Amino acid sequence: MTQWFPASPALWQGRDDSAEAANALRLFQTVTLSSDFTPEAYRGQIAFLGFACDEGVKRNQGRPGAAGAPDALRKALANLASHHGHERLVDLGNVVAPTADLEGAQQALREAVRACQQAGVRTFVLGGGHETAFGHGAGVLDAFPDERTGIINLDAHLDLRHADRATSGTPFRQLALLCEEQQREFHYACLGVSRAANTQALWDEAQRRGVTVVEDVHCDSAREQMAHFIDGVDKIYLTIDLDVLPVWEMPAVSAPAALGVPLATIMRIVEPLCRSGKLQAVDMVEFNPRFDDDGRAVRTAARLGWQIAHWWR
Repeated sequence: MTQWFPASPALWQGRDDSAEAANALRLFQTVTLSSDFTPEAYRGQIAFLGFACDEGVKRNQGRPGAAGAPDALRKALANLASHHGHERLVDLGNVVAPTADLEGAQQALREAVRACQQAGVRTFVLGGGHETAFGHGAGVLDAFPDERTGIINLDAHLDLRHADRATSGTPFRQLALLCEEQQREFHYACLGVSRAANTQALWDEAQRRGVTVVEDVHCDSAREQMAHFIDGVDKIYLTIDLDVLPVWEMPAVSAPAALGVPLATIMRIVEPLCRSGKLQAVDMVEFNPRFDDDGRAVRTAARLGWQIAHWWR
């Protein structure tokens, strides 16, 4: 596969407490590292797949740096305790975008995700800017052509922009157009949306496409809407733009949220998705290590990723 590189074992390091007890383990001791892209060898497992790209952020006039996120997130995850569910994790390396060819990078990610999903491997993609979502989502749609696939985006932004070329602000309009091309329904829900950060044109586009929208100020009461959405689909692709979190919890993103949705509330939204038995794919995007001076933001992101893997059924 072009643009693919294995993850460095040096990223998966941590404190060794195994002398204390046989089950005193951390993620670096239970994750499987693959030196080749061979998803067929890991049926039934959950694969970390990095998307080292922020070309979409650059095109969207954002703060670049998210290309360094996948490896930073691995380092933060490595030393967390390994509990039930974490033994299923395998690291299948990074899809890297070394040039400005965003479309080529998205296609490489799409093909990698499709291969994983068709091999019975669920995908946990570490972005990257939110341009990650088109490659990841397209791969999931390709793998399940006869299934009703629901896309749930936790995000301050609708990311339904019209643009001459792909950016981090266009992925869900691209996925909507792909659904039209594949002659299937577009099931999209966006939670945590900041009305202040989305123009009326974007709200109109969301309404035209039948998007389920929950504003940041209403996320505490979103469980019923989510339950209804989950019931209406067969597979779920969950994408989390970390700028959905408040700036004091997540300052290291391209567009920090002045209000945002607190991590504890995000956890309550995510848990039923993870336990639904329908969750097929997850990604976390937009973390930018350049703006994480004290390591607080990467720890927040890692904690969220750790919890998802623990709950994922």
